Parts: sequence; C-alpha cells; structure tokens
Amino acid sequence: MSAIIPVNDMTVMAESIVASGFYGFKTKEQVMAVMLVAQAENKHPATVVQEYDIIQGRPALKTQAILARFQLAGGKVQWVENTRTKCVGTFTHEAGGSITVEWTIDMAKQAGLYRAGSGWEKYPEDMLRARVISRAVRSIYPACILGHYSVEEVQDFDNKPTIKDMGEVEILRENNNPNPTGIALWLPAGNEPYSYHANVDSWIGAFGALVDRIEKSPKYSVEDKEAKIQELRDANETFVSNLDPKDKIKLVGIINIARGHMKG
Repeated sequence: MSAIIPVNDMTVMAESIVASGFYGFKTKEQVMAVMLVAQAENKHPATVVQEYDIIQGRPALKTQAILARFQLAGGKVQWVENTRTKCVGTFTHEAGGSITVEWTIDMAKQAGLYRAGSGWEKYPEDMLRARVISRAVRSIYPACILGHYSVEEVQDFDNKPTIKDMGEVEILRENNNPNPTGIALWLPAGNEPYSYHANVDSWIGAFGALVDRIEKSPKYSVEDKEAKIQELRDANETFVSNLDPKDKIKLVGIINIARGHMKG
C-alpha cells in the first residue's frame, strides 16, 4: 500500500502537470479529481499521467491501462481474431465469469462511428481491439475501470454526441455465476438487486457506470438527473454509510468523474 500523499503536495504536482502541457490536462481541478481516485486506489497520484488522457475535458483511461489493470487483477484474455474488419476476444475473471465480445467495422458503421479520416479508417485494428477490451472488462470486472470509458470511446462521444450507448456490441457467450451472491447494488424501488459484486471496488465501479448512464441520457433534464442520482444513492444508503473512509472517497471521486465535475 502506498503512503498517503498530502493534499498540498498533490496540489503542487497538479500545478506542475498542467504547466508542463505534456499530458493534455487543462486545469488543476481536472488533475486533482483524477489524483484523488488514484490515491483511493492506493496508487501514487502521479500515475494518472501514465493511465489517463483528457479528451475534450473528460478523463479517459488508455486502453492498454484498462487491459493491464484487468490482467494484474487476475484476468485472462484469449484473442480469437483481430483483423482490419473484425475483432473477437474471450475475457475471463474468477469474479465475473467468462465473456466473448465481438466488434466489427460494420457495427461501427451502423452506430455512426466510422468516418473518413478518423481513427476507424486509419487504425481499424486498434479501434476494434479497444472497443472489445473496454466492453469486456466493463462487463465482467468493472472494478478495473470504475466507471471510466476508454480514450477511443470518449473520442467518439465527442465527435458524435448523439451516440448514447454501445447497443450494437454483440455479446456472443456469457458464463456468469448462476447463483448470485455478494454485495447487492439496488435500483430505486427495485424488488430485487440490480446486480451482485464480489468486492467493494466492483460495486463502486458499477455504481459509477449507472451514474454515467444517467448523465448521458437524453431523456432527462438537469433537474431530473439530479433527482435520479439522489434516488440511486438513497436506494444504497445502508451500504454506502458503512463504507470505510477510503472507499467513500473513491465513490465520491467516481461519481464526480461520471458527472463531469472535474471540468474547469
């Protein structure tokens, strides 16, 4: 476990990172928001420059960082196919089971992501691989990414803001625990848990993903989103109130990132 870095020291680091202009962060507040998440994950705050990019003011995990986190956490990957037109990979983790995800150029075109001159045209293998990695890891072990999207996903959000979800992704085979146990995540007025999670990090990641989904929904006004997120918090208040201080900081950081509160 890394030593706790005082806030004053993180402030100095954040100012230096912004002043350098090397990493794409525009404001001290952007850097500090992500540094707090790194601190809560027992990582040195300066590691954010190795794992994150800022795309149009939004933090995004580099795809290789997502894959590295997954593998360091015990995840395994078997690449079935990775060409200029199709990528298929099978991802396995003891906490989430096994899943095989496919992405194709035709799916990208149907979703309105493929454009002349974009990364989809120049580096199709990399773009397809990135989508498979982020989708698979988010599905079976979200603790690795805690609600974040990959750089490639965020770039497409910014370029095509009407794309709200990844509904075109095909999950070919899924083998999850048939008898769910663990930490329950509740939706407002739910009669049974929305999902179960093997550990606190996985639960926090799933909570952040729900907040992110609310924020991106075109159906809700700003006031509606505030109300929906508060209802989600209230539904899980018993569990949240018993989190230790480190995990409460992590949860707040993930919520703030999902809601875009790190923007300057």
